[in-house]
Amino acid sequence: MENNPSPSRVDRKFIERDRRNQMKALFRRLNSLVPHQTSKAVSLPDQVEEATNYIKKLQMNMEKMEKKKNKLLGIERPNVSTNGGGERVGFKSPRIEIRQMGSAVEVVLITGLDSQFMFSETIRVLHEEGLDVVNASYNVIQDAVFHSIHCHQDEKFANGAARISERLKKSIYESSYCAF
Repeated sequence: MENNPSPSRVDRKFIERDRRNQMKALFRRLNSLVPHQTSKAVSLPDQVEEATNYIKKLQMNMEKMEKKKNKLLGIERPNVSTNGGGERVGFKSPRIEIRQMGSAVEVVLITGLDSQFMFSETIRVLHEEGLDVVNASYNVIQDAVFHSIHCHQDEKFANGAARISERLKKSIYESSYCAF
């Protein structure tokens, strides 16, 4: 009997060698994508662990950035809890002040950083009440946004500030407590 290896044994050797070469190429490619802390040669298991840690770090950064983006776009609100009295904890309650000086009306809206929609709601209500918005501005101080809206009204709305105030307060407070 001859000592020649059978054709299937030779095929398995080539297949296994090709598999190992393919794995080496894949590990080299993976290693090239990961930023390295040291310039010394690193064993294959260490390279895989380094790549795994790098991917986990990227995933965490991506989740943080996604949350930040959603918060800035107003899509996602931070977790809200209520205390025993039904008051929201962790949010700045909106406040509205209206001052009428002749035909000029000044609306001051103070909200938390999480209430970006309240400004547009306020403008909508003012327009529905027949006020012309002359100027609007805002300042952010710590966790509060101070909106200042200057309006002009016709003489026929001599005492419309009280009605506008009630409507704005109702609209703002209802929308601030609705769940998204």
